[in-house]
Amino acid sequence: MSAKAITEATGKDILNRHLNAHGAGAATCPFATVNADTDWSKLSVDQPWLLTTPLVVKPDQLIKRRGKLGLIGVKKSFEQVKQWLGERINKDQKIGNAVGKLRNFIIEPFLPHTDAEEMYVCIYSHRSADTILFYHQGGVDIGDVDAKAVKLDVPVNSDLSLADVKSKLLKEVKDASQRERIAKFISALYATFVDLYFTYLEINPLVVTADNLYILDLAAKLDSTADFICRPKWGEIDYPPPFGRDAYPEEAYIADLDAKSGASLKLTILNRNGRIWTMVAGGGASGVYSDTICDLGGASELANYGEYSGAPSEQQTYEYAKTILNLMTSSPKHPDGKVLITGGGIANFTNVAATFQGIITALREFQPKLVEHNVSIFVRRAGPNYQEGLRRMRDFGGTLGIPLHVFGPETHMTSICGMALGKRPIPKVASVEFSTANFLLPGGQQAQADLKAASDASSEALGSADEADNGSSASSDSGHRNGSSQTRKFFSNTTKAIVWGMQQRAVQSMLDFDFICRREEPSVVAMVYPFTGDHKQKYYWGHKEILIPVYKKMSDAIHKNKEVDVLVSFASLRSAYESTLEVLEFPQIRTVAIIAEGIPENMTRKLILGADKKGVAIIGPATVGGVKPGCFKIGNTGGMLDNILHSKLYRPGSVAYVSRSGGMSNELNNIISKATDGVIEGIAIGGDRYPGSTFMDHIMRYQADPETKLIVLLGEVGGTEEYDVCAALQDGRITKPLVAWCIGTCASMFTSKVQFGHAGSCANSDRETATAKNKALREARAYVPDSFDTLGELIHHVYSELVKTVRVVPKEEVPPPTVPMDYSWARELGLIRKPASFMTSICDERGQELIYAGMPISEVLSKDVGIGGVISLLWFQRCLPSYVCKFFEMCLMVTADHGPAVSGAHNTIVCARAGKDLVSSVVSGLLTIGDRFGGALDGSARQFSEAYNTNLHPMEFVNKMRKEGKLILGIGHRVKSINNPDVRVKIIKEFVLENFPACPLLRYALEVEKITTNKKPNLILNVDGVIATAFVDMLRNSGSFTSEEAQEYINVGAINSLFVLGRSIGFIGHYMDQKRLKQGLYRHPWDDISYVIPEQYN
Repeated sequence: MSAKAITEATGKDILNRHLNAHGAGAATCPFATVNADTDWSKLSVDQPWLLTTPLVVKPDQLIKRRGKLGLIGVKKSFEQVKQWLGERINKDQKIGNAVGKLRNFIIEPFLPHTDAEEMYVCIYSHRSADTILFYHQGGVDIGDVDAKAVKLDVPVNSDLSLADVKSKLLKEVKDASQRERIAKFISALYATFVDLYFTYLEINPLVVTADNLYILDLAAKLDSTADFICRPKWGEIDYPPPFGRDAYPEEAYIADLDAKSGASLKLTILNRNGRIWTMVAGGGASGVYSDTICDLGGASELANYGEYSGAPSEQQTYEYAKTILNLMTSSPKHPDGKVLITGGGIANFTNVAATFQGIITALREFQPKLVEHNVSIFVRRAGPNYQEGLRRMRDFGGTLGIPLHVFGPETHMTSICGMALGKRPIPKVASVEFSTANFLLPGGQQAQADLKAASDASSEALGSADEADNGSSASSDSGHRNGSSQTRKFFSNTTKAIVWGMQQRAVQSMLDFDFICRREEPSVVAMVYPFTGDHKQKYYWGHKEILIPVYKKMSDAIHKNKEVDVLVSFASLRSAYESTLEVLEFPQIRTVAIIAEGIPENMTRKLILGADKKGVAIIGPATVGGVKPGCFKIGNTGGMLDNILHSKLYRPGSVAYVSRSGGMSNELNNIISKATDGVIEGIAIGGDRYPGSTFMDHIMRYQADPETKLIVLLGEVGGTEEYDVCAALQDGRITKPLVAWCIGTCASMFTSKVQFGHAGSCANSDRETATAKNKALREARAYVPDSFDTLGELIHHVYSELVKTVRVVPKEEVPPPTVPMDYSWARELGLIRKPASFMTSICDERGQELIYAGMPISEVLSKDVGIGGVISLLWFQRCLPSYVCKFFEMCLMVTADHGPAVSGAHNTIVCARAGKDLVSSVVSGLLTIGDRFGGALDGSARQFSEAYNTNLHPMEFVNKMRKEGKLILGIGHRVKSINNPDVRVKIIKEFVLENFPACPLLRYALEVEKITTNKKPNLILNVDGVIATAFVDMLRNSGSFTSEEAQEYINVGAINSLFVLGRSIGFIGHYMDQKRLKQGLYRHPWDDISYVIPEQYN
């Protein structure tokens, strides 16, 4: 979720620090926060005004209308406040349907004033503008503010004028002086709202006295995705849970895992003692499963909501599963037993077998407790390597001692919910899909056709909208804006695209899709990656290898590829805004797909505005993209080739869909391929609050396309875009049959507000609920199922009617060409083996801890060999403190070797096997040391030192390096991550923090690491970074060097000397090892070399 509510105390703290900087002229809001653990004596000393002024006290837990609920204590002394709180703190309170404990309170000075001095101000953002509401009467009795208040819209990327505030908002404020003061306050409030990325800010009342303005009550939301921009101004922000739902430690643990991971891990506990537990993969899918459980009568027993998605590692999945299983088995037993629904849609790129291995490990650990609690488990999943994942799960189920039912994409996604709740029979034998990995097995096409024919007799009794009205001419396009992106086709079989970002897997997926669609040329003609120089990247085109150019500058890529009109952007959330603005300056680009999730809403709204002015269509942000079967697909859309084959995306069908969820778009591909002749186009517009294009943008394109015969809409809770579709159905702009469903119907059954998987999936009013939208769509004569569970049956029913009336002629099936399996994937499946090119007996870097000749690095570092003292004398001509000598020794030990695969050791081994002498072999290794391999210590020390010396905030330093297109030396690791830390870094860091008298630069680097690992979990402070920053701290703070001497050692490159000396030890070891093993002359194998001769594409 991006727009997150904050406490009143947090909001007032932010305004106290920043509002008057914009000229608000408002009084500072003194306040104190208290809870059950507050030390009242200390509080009164820290805040002496509490003892000298009448006070107001109220709960600070996102509770609306506290005055009406009698939850405000007014004009009380300090002792009376303590008594008032004692009667309420940690006591149950019912507010609406929610029951919760009052835990956190805010105390403020009582401000004497009259009702006439109370006013109301509110600012909130929406897609095209920010709206300011003002009413000249405020307070608890304001009533229907939407009906009473004056509204002023400030369009996105526009300034608010003082004249507009006075003339349009303050007509009822008669006093000219007062009007001027209020106008300046509102202008300053709006400037603060924009500058600090608020999405909602309500003040009621704003008290305007003769000499000042006071903010009494405040409610606010921040765009949490703007943390990387606003953290220096916000400070640390805690986002409280909604009232009625306490924050559990397990939720905090999963949130912490999520923050340290590039994947998405979410957990909300709804009913600690519930019997129905879920472990669902995918943000959209998690909502669908919760809906279906509630539709089947399980709302009161649903224990949790959550998701794991975005390719979590096996370890991360294990931690997530372990947390849920612990919750499930630590609550009281249920007389009917408990069920665990481990479901999910069809993954785009998550390795199902790897994540299932993490789940299996957790299930094995909790096996006795699962038996004790009489748990039944239902599994449904598909995606990359799902066959192996399901096989492992089935095999493990036979040993678990409890029922474990396993299904794949042959089973409707939510069927397991009905099975788990006893509403649907459990099949004894599940049908099996006819493919594995990314090629079709013999006979698979015919078998699939036979399965399809056998299922065509169902769903005749389904209720639907009136067919005569919805089935009118499919070629009508009345009501369209001629020439706009609403009528043009985005993609064809000649579409050419540029990919921003080094996303090799996604690009290869696009090329494989092109190949099975029998395109004549690849769709990806170039890539842009500003962090490297211009070069070429190798990819497969069917059976052969091709080169795709990679450019440092967008302008070069576009100018050299005039036929390109699509950009697929994998830019990070930090750089997506600027890179997209750049591409909008090139008229040839007509469609931009933005994959990144977490782009701040203000930035997204500016991108939408800029794209609209240029006539450019945006798909995303926060999307997997879209697909045009037989023509073009964006990035990882559609998943791996086995799913593309299953869903027949290699040729066009007759059904077009638009969805918010990327994962659910894959599921729609599957559903539509089974229920109809397949997909003609599918777009996932993205899960953010403000997607670049809307449902209607794409539905009207489908309406204008004569090849599209049936439209499917998958909406969700939050937002109001579905009502635009209702209006278009009612006024005749949409005449083709439209099947629609909105995810999130379960939200109304929960007692407290729940944020679903996507940022935009939260209803802010009854009109935004999924139930209301489904009802409106049904009344507008769309086909709406009773639940997602029957969506496929309804689509099949409508399609069958179109076939019967000859409005659809089913597409003829065309078998796709096969594509060779990649070596890496074949190895993953265990289908091949390859002899090793090297042998080594001195080092192994593959495990959790580096090993030298069988001795772990931690044990090596415990041997005191005294080399640090020698270095202190020979290098620095003085005896340095013992902790410095120990530091040197540790650095040499951990840098001595890192296996035979790195470039320096590789060179040494090749020279040794060629009969070269020791010096020649070691020097050949040393010559590879530089910024890319091992020699980054000096550069890292300079970068961090310059940033620290110039007082750059860590966030400002990260943003500066990104804007300059520079990598932060000392940050990043190819294998290790925040969840799989480098033991070497941990050991040195702990030693320095414990033994050095001061280490400000290392602490600064660790703050930078917190920021970079939020972007990508492997952007950790590495060995180079920790040694470099600690070395500078030693030079500056050990007391052994003057400041001039310290700087000189940095300038002359002394820090790299530790690495050179340390690594020389390893190079010598590799030389001696090869001689001892009597290894012969090394020749690199032909099959590991690509011989690429320039030629035309076939």
